[in-house]
Amino acid sequence: MGQPRSPRERCSCSNTNCVERPLTRLFEALGRVVAACPWPFVLLPLLLSAGLGAGFVFLPGLQTNDIEGQFTPTGGPAKAERDFVRRYFPTNDSERFSAERLPTEGAYAALIAVAERDSASVLDRPARDEVLLLHGAVRELDYEQFCARSGGACASANPLLPLLANDSALSELRFPGGGGGGNAFLGTALGGVRTDGSGRVEGARAVKLTYYLREDGGAAGESRAWLETFLRVFPAKLRELNLTAVEVTYFTSLSRQAEFEGNTKSVIPLFSITYFLTITFSIVSCLRLSCVRNNIWLACCGVLSSGLAVLSSFGLMLYCGVPFVVTVANAPFLILGVGVDDMFIMISSWEQSSSQADKSDAKSRLAETYREAALSVTITTLTDVLAFFIGTWTAFPSVRSFCLYTGTAFVFCYVYVITFFGAIIVLNHKRVKENRHWLTCMQVKVGKKSCLYNACCLGSCSSEPPEPETRETESEHPMSIFFKKYYGPFLTGKWIKLLVVLLYGAYLGGSIYGCTQMKEGIDLRNLASDDSYVIAYYDNDDEYFSEYGPRVMVVVTDSVDYWDESVRNDIEACTRDLESITYIDKNLSLSWLRVYAGIAGSGLINISNKDHFINNLPVLFHFYPSFEWDINKTAEGIAASRFFIQTVNVTSAVDEKNLLNQLRDRAKQCAVPLMVYHPAFIYYDQYLVIVQNTIQNVVIAAGAMLLVSLVLIPSPLCCLWVTFAIASVIVGVAGFMTFWDISLDSISMINLVICIGFSVDFSAHISYAFVTSGESSANEKAIGALHQLGYPVLQGAVSTVLGVVVLAAAKTYIFRTFFKIMFLVILFGAVHGLVFIPVFLTFFGYFGKSLPITETKMLDLRYRNDKDCA
Repeated sequence: MGQPRSPRERCSCSNTNCVERPLTRLFEALGRVVAACPWPFVLLPLLLSAGLGAGFVFLPGLQTNDIEGQFTPTGGPAKAERDFVRRYFPTNDSERFSAERLPTEGAYAALIAVAERDSASVLDRPARDEVLLLHGAVRELDYEQFCARSGGACASANPLLPLLANDSALSELRFPGGGGGGNAFLGTALGGVRTDGSGRVEGARAVKLTYYLREDGGAAGESRAWLETFLRVFPAKLRELNLTAVEVTYFTSLSRQAEFEGNTKSVIPLFSITYFLTITFSIVSCLRLSCVRNNIWLACCGVLSSGLAVLSSFGLMLYCGVPFVVTVANAPFLILGVGVDDMFIMISSWEQSSSQADKSDAKSRLAETYREAALSVTITTLTDVLAFFIGTWTAFPSVRSFCLYTGTAFVFCYVYVITFFGAIIVLNHKRVKENRHWLTCMQVKVGKKSCLYNACCLGSCSSEPPEPETRETESEHPMSIFFKKYYGPFLTGKWIKLLVVLLYGAYLGGSIYGCTQMKEGIDLRNLASDDSYVIAYYDNDDEYFSEYGPRVMVVVTDSVDYWDESVRNDIEACTRDLESITYIDKNLSLSWLRVYAGIAGSGLINISNKDHFINNLPVLFHFYPSFEWDINKTAEGIAASRFFIQTVNVTSAVDEKNLLNQLRDRAKQCAVPLMVYHPAFIYYDQYLVIVQNTIQNVVIAAGAMLLVSLVLIPSPLCCLWVTFAIASVIVGVAGFMTFWDISLDSISMINLVICIGFSVDFSAHISYAFVTSGESSANEKAIGALHQLGYPVLQGAVSTVLGVVVLAAAKTYIFRTFFKIMFLVILFGAVHGLVFIPVFLTFFGYFGKSLPITETKMLDLRYRNDKDCA
């Protein structure tokens, strides 16, 4: 259609890709420049890293480990609801404190005393006496000077305390109490309760003492100081008490944050182990017997290149003021593994370079190395960086920070590997060419020397000089020979292919099943290390106090005519609708309007009009003083009011998600403007966005990966298999997360984004080598692809696993989870690249439109075509 194209135009885009060609020519030119003048490419990255690394001076001011700020979604509904409660129901901790009415969890210290023997009760006399000793020990820490007060005295740590010395009062104790008129609620004060048929308490396993402190006015700082003193002093005081009847665990409102902030420090020693493992693996991989041709310096400088990337990227982000959160501490482990992967690709291309130029010509050889390896490294780096930067489109600040730091580090890793490391290859080649020792750089003398000298300098006792470095004499790595002669033919056998197909079916089936069983949300206990005192407290709290969950505020958010009976009926209908939820115990609801209407129904007062309703409120407050805190009364009427409903059996993340959704759905359906709130809803909000954010990021990133593949890889067939690998690995990792007890949260979301980039890394190399192979049969194409890139892919997988394996020994959930998912990503990615993709390509790839020439010959042909076109 249209005018015919000129011969030049036909040449310019025939049988090749218009984006790939200029890129390969650019990389070839860069290789020649680096080879011609290597020292600037060595020194400039070092100077740049040193300058950007100075950004670490800003690290103390940018360390942001606020749990709520980092692990809850930005703009979550509960945060706006909390602001409303604070505005309309301000607290007064010095005069009228009420724990259930706090808009936050408050400032407090909590103790759980559990009866020591399984058959014993915490209400037995020896246990009661020790509980009173505990209470006295806390009071001795000047608690009363800072305590939250109500009615002129410290708010009760536990409504049972006045009864513990009274046997007759305990004999009439009923559980859980707290109905209707506001009797003491024991659901969160007494745990593991045994009752008779009428609800009378016969025994209990645990009791909880909670000591609240003032936060309003200028008391917050003093209360924080008291809690810090408590954490420092109380463990020793507890040992001094020498309790035998009860076992005590403790917790404060500072504990979770303090333990979380300590996680970063606990992982710092693992960095040195990681670098040691990675350097050791790199050296072993590059080791040669000849002390001239040994590539130890290449291995060390490849690891150094990754370290420079971390230093540069982190320093730049700190200069830019990007918050440094604890999840970012995972990044160096990942960057190190990926950087070493790129190093192996470069070394493999250098050793397998097949240019017709003299092997001693560094310019031609590095140009060919860049032509073959740089585009592959560019594709994988671009996909990784895109995956991370797309990951910043999330509601979780911790994910945003991690993706910014890591994505930027990958950019520097790429820049340094094609500049700094390329220059190191040239300098190492110059050393080898001049026959210099790898360690001393002294020229090795050839002649009649001792056996020891020849063994150290020549690699054997023979005094014969080493052969010059040529393609014919340059030894191929044994692992490459293994992939060519043994693994490739084995994998392409007929029955082995069938076994691989069955294995893939089992993998896919298990993955899909796992996806249907996935759990959501981060458990706050996982933010502390395994050996923290916090874990023991959480264990006791879950075992003995999980039956009764949050006491939820039900807030009428607008000024309504409470004196209108139809409005009261609407409010009552909405309250009953909320109480009908399976997670609500309707017998434990607390409503000032119900009580007020009951008083009016007895004939004591008249609430039939506005004046009577407002003027008779003091009668209600006389009988129930705390109800005054639930009504925001203004000159115009009642601006807002609140009731309380008690949740039960909210014991898992699924329960929390269902509770929140059902409460909010019922509140929206109410004829009166209602809002439900509890401080825990700040964390429950993650369930509303975690799946949506994950799917959004994965789909967008996968689409971007496909687009990049189509633009940079001159084969639609290859792009198809890359896309298949992305989808398959993501499904596998997401499914097997369930089997490894990993929930979908803001931490695992990071790793699912990483899946996309690494899926491309492992599959693109093998697929591209297959479709550009000049072999006549599909099996030979697969064997050739494995021969060329099987060992580098395996090296990259092992190096990346080594980069994160030490995190398996971490005592913190965040770092262990990072290792677990990264291990799954690398394992499944490598299995796809080395097992599934080669076999499937033999079935379907051969029928695609592939190029019947090797990649190198294809590139040579391009240049001849370009010359003809010119």
